[in-house]
Amino acid sequence: MPDLDSADVPAAAGLGVVAIVGDGRMGRALAAGLRAAGAAVDGPLGHEATGEGADIVVLAVPDSEIAGAAASLAPGPVVGHVSGATTLVPLAPHEAFGLHPLMTVTAAGVDFAGVPAAIAATSARGQAVAHALAKALGLRPFEIDDDDRAAYHAAASIASNFLVTLETFAAELAATAGISRDALAPLVRATVSNWETSGAAALTGPIARGDHATVARQRAAVAERMPHRTALFDALTDATSDLVRNDREPAA
Repeated sequence: MPDLDSADVPAAAGLGVVAIVGDGRMGRALAAGLRAAGAAVDGPLGHEATGEGADIVVLAVPDSEIAGAAASLAPGPVVGHVSGATTLVPLAPHEAFGLHPLMTVTAAGVDFAGVPAAIAATSARGQAVAHALAKALGLRPFEIDDDDRAAYHAAASIASNFLVTLETFAAELAATAGISRDALAPLVRATVSNWETSGAAALTGPIARGDHATVARQRAAVAERMPHRTALFDALTDATSDLVRNDREPAA
C-alpha cells in the first residue's frame, strides 16, 4: 500500500456514518472517541447488526466472533476489526481494514491520544479509512503485515498481560511480609520509565550485580512462602541472567 499524505486523509466529519459493532470496553471507547472528534457514530451495536446505512463498520467483537459478525453485514460499507492477532481474511468478501490500538482499555475507558496503532487494509480505500479513523482518535498508525500479526500481538501480551501477572506475583509475595501493593508501585513506574529510555540497560538488582547469594536467599523465601510460584521465579531468574550475559558479551 502506498503511504498516504495527511491531506488525503479525511477529517472525522467526512467519514460518513461509522457503525461500531460490539458493546464491550473497546467498542464503547471507540464510539466515545469518534463522537468526541465529530464523527457520526451508530452504536455500539449488537453482534447481529447488519451495518445498514453505515459507510464504515468497525467490529469490536472477540476474535472468535469476527467472521460471524462480518458475515451478518450487508455489502457496501468498508469493514474493519480492532484485533491485533487476527488477519483480514475473516472480513472477506468486504473491503477490509484492521485498526488495533496498542493500549489496554479498562472499564473506565481510555485516552487514545498519541497511542500507537497497527493498521492494515485490503485496498487503498480501506487504508484511507484506517488512517482517517486513527487520525480522528489521535492514534499514531503504523503498518502491520498479516504474517507478523501473531508475533506482534504476543509482544503486546507480554508487555501488558504478563506484566500484570508478574506484578501480582510481586504483590502477593510482598503481602507475606506485611507490605502493601502500593509500596511497590513507585518502583514499577520508575522501572518502566527507565526501560522505555534505556531498554535492557535499565536492569538493576542482584542478578545484574552477579550477587548469587542474594538470589539464592530470594528463591528460598519464594519456595517457603509461595511454593507454587517457584518455577516462575526460576524461569524469570534464568531469563534475566541471559539478559545480563548477552548485554556483557562482546558483539561478534
